[in-house]
Amino acid sequence: MSTYRTQRMIKSLKMDSKLNETFENFQVLQTNADQFFLIIMGMCVFFVSGVAYWLIGFAFAYGNGGSAQAFIGAEFFASVNMPDTKYAEFFFQYTFAATAATIVSGAVAERCEFIAYFAYSFFITGFIYPVVTHWAWGGGWLSQGMTYYDVGQITYQDFAGSGIVHVLGGTAAFVGALLLGPRIGRFHKSQSGTIATIRGHSVPIAALGGFILFFGFLAFNGGSQLSISNAGDAAAVAISIVNTIIAGSFAAFGTLIINRLKFLGNSWSLLATINGALTGMVAACAGCNSMHPWGAAVLGIIASIVYTFYSWLMAKLKIDDPLDAVAVHFGGGSWGVIAIAFLDKTDGILIKGDLKSAYKLSWQMCGLVTIIGWSAVVSLLLFGLLKLFRVLRVPSDIEEKGLDIPKHNEPAYPVEAYGHGHIEKILQIMENHPTQVTQGFTNVCYEKEILDKGPYEHPEVKVTTSTVPNGKLKPQPITKPQSMSEPIRTPQSNTTSQSITKTQL
Repeated sequence: MSTYRTQRMIKSLKMDSKLNETFENFQVLQTNADQFFLIIMGMCVFFVSGVAYWLIGFAFAYGNGGSAQAFIGAEFFASVNMPDTKYAEFFFQYTFAATAATIVSGAVAERCEFIAYFAYSFFITGFIYPVVTHWAWGGGWLSQGMTYYDVGQITYQDFAGSGIVHVLGGTAAFVGALLLGPRIGRFHKSQSGTIATIRGHSVPIAALGGFILFFGFLAFNGGSQLSISNAGDAAAVAISIVNTIIAGSFAAFGTLIINRLKFLGNSWSLLATINGALTGMVAACAGCNSMHPWGAAVLGIIASIVYTFYSWLMAKLKIDDPLDAVAVHFGGGSWGVIAIAFLDKTDGILIKGDLKSAYKLSWQMCGLVTIIGWSAVVSLLLFGLLKLFRVLRVPSDIEEKGLDIPKHNEPAYPVEAYGHGHIEKILQIMENHPTQVTQGFTNVCYEKEILDKGPYEHPEVKVTTSTVPNGKLKPQPITKPQSMSEPIRTPQSNTTSQSITKTQL
């Protein structure tokens, strides 16, 4: 920067107190810098899954396992000797495998090492998920079931993967988030026990993503019929789609109402509503082809309660899950696996209430517990090894700065939008004489009383607040430096801010 521009800025700072205030507010205005990282994670999962599932995953899931058939397949590695008629099945099942891996990415967002993401994506799609798939869909022990002399054969029922895909992914997400630890500033250990709200990047983009997922679930569940040309296929696809819509709709509405209750949220929350709808659709996966529409409505209403409970429980356990992946997928999936034993229109407990329906419930519970146990144990080994070799979590200084520039050198937005001392943007803001540069809600329905030192918006955004007599929150003033070379300090701490000083400008 030229000496002339530096002198001009210093002169302006001395003459205009508003610019001093602007500078002080600007040092706490730094935007989310993990966007590129999250985008590349979301894209790469399909590539990693494609490699893993083609090499070994499909063989473990749908190959003939011989003497080990009850547990795992062992045929069609890298599509060797695979008939042409199976390629369509490979494509459809590959998308399910990729879905199981993407569930985990939501729970470990904003602090997971990129190499760890590659490792768990490959391992989940190449081994953990295919083994469970083989149990239930590939001729394994859950699909074989057991024949009882008084009621006939009973098997595990999971039409579109409430347990096989979503409980598995939710369990792995729980283990990953547990071993990874919370984001910096999420949970505070002082007497107040503050759970800081770290809001996401863009609610409109999140809503668009939710809409894409809603639409995708229709194909996810309807397509699980795997055929459209046989007698009864069209009717099965139709009822699957209708029940998915009904379950999602009732779950969304239930979550909206629950979150509006004063002691649970006191707001009409869009993000909670989106997650509630997804939870209902996840729950519908297990039996959307075999329940009455009224059953889907009941399923959805209870799914909204399940989602709210698991979301609360994760926060209570101080396990940081940025996207509520565990609440949506583990909560919704486990409820769906159990619910179909009650709501199945042929032999559900609420329909028949006989011995066969009781056996059905026992097999659903058996499958659910086994999937959770398998996923938890293997995921614990996987994430434990990554943590042991120190490749699971990014360093704290990188986490605070955001991963886009330090890890990828490809910012999602113009580089000056990230803060971190990009001086030209600071000069532009200050020369335009803004009256205030600030960020954060003051509405108490969004923020609880905060007694701890920040950060709150994001690990980068050091917003400090205090409670005033009317109960609302306002930004605390930042003590002005006595000289131009003295760093700016906050009232809560005597430590020097890592932001650049005025002299450095």
